[in-house]
Amino acid sequence: MTSDLVPGAVAGLRVIDLTRVLGGPYCTQILADHGADVIKVEPPTGDEVRDWGPPFHDGDAAYYVGINRNKRSIGLDLASEGGRAVLLKMLESADVLIENFKPGTLDKWGIGKEVLGKKFPQLVHCRISGFGADGPRGGNPGYDAIIQAMTGMIAATGSPESGPTRIGVPLVDITTGLYAAIGILMALSERQRSGRGQFLETTLYETGLAIMHPHTANYFMHGKPPSLTGNEHPNLVPYAIFPTRTDDIFIGVGNDGTFRKLCNEIGKPELGTDPRFARNKDRVANREALREELAAVFREREAEPLCNRLLAAGLPAGPVQKINQALDNPHTLYRNDIIEKDWYKGVASPIRLDRSKPSLRRTPPKFNQDAREVLGEFGYDTSQIDALVAEGVVCGKRKR
Repeated sequence: MTSDLVPGAVAGLRVIDLTRVLGGPYCTQILADHGADVIKVEPPTGDEVRDWGPPFHDGDAAYYVGINRNKRSIGLDLASEGGRAVLLKMLESADVLIENFKPGTLDKWGIGKEVLGKKFPQLVHCRISGFGADGPRGGNPGYDAIIQAMTGMIAATGSPESGPTRIGVPLVDITTGLYAAIGILMALSERQRSGRGQFLETTLYETGLAIMHPHTANYFMHGKPPSLTGNEHPNLVPYAIFPTRTDDIFIGVGNDGTFRKLCNEIGKPELGTDPRFARNKDRVANREALREELAAVFREREAEPLCNRLLAAGLPAGPVQKINQALDNPHTLYRNDIIEKDWYKGVASPIRLDRSKPSLRRTPPKFNQDAREVLGEFGYDTSQIDALVAEGVVCGKRKR
């Protein structure tokens, strides 16, 4: 990911981003990294994750900083008629509107999806919500951990000793943002054929269900909810953490040939032909016995040399690293996976296009820092902007 001002794959795309917290901002950062002009429209109180710290940089939490680069910020009171008038002016030249208001909020303000669809027929309007607008839970608020709980994720995570466990990253929020980005790009692709925009929605709840693979597939086939297997895989063995003389390693074997190759590499070829372990279904049935056999071997080895040897042989193995070790890893550095600009440091976009490269053009904006620049681009002169600020339609300082 370059810091040069190179055009990205979606350069020229204008996105009006009304989202806050995580799923929406994560989505729009994906687009912004690849050249979209993302205008972050914040309420007078700002995006609340600016306060989700410590740590902070210049008053903004790392949580906010990590998902809002390459955007411009304007504070706008959409609860006011004047604020909505400004938004409609901005939408005249926008390609995408993304919002995560509670379903019905825009309708209450007179700018729901039907109104926007008629007024701006080429607009792609994306909504992120917890459960959607209809159904028994329609309109309910959604939070990552609550969706993890409700979609079976927590019940499938953890060990018999730990009990059900929340996944340690906000997987549902982040994946909902990814689905939103995919949906927006699909709608834009369809617009090239039809000439028309459309409304699309991604919900945390549907995302939570969609990423519960292979547990949903297993349940549809055998009717049994997953048990708590800790770090092990319900369908594959060995697929687990093993201790070594130095650190823990993770071994993941996907087929019988790979298992035999692993056995040869660790000096235990007989395990590969043992009737208890020869086929994956046999290894699943005898997972504890195989664990004991492998653990005895790995306890005598050092983690890094062992993993390096296995990886070089094409075998799936890796050391269990902390985040600092992952970020400082030579492969991370070689691949330029860390990007920097001025005070900012972050993880680069993992979408690597050959010609249309992602870029780091702007550090995450302070609240409302780009209001005058943005409004000027939409035809407002200095006196009009001053009047909007005086009226409280466009924000000055962030309200607390």
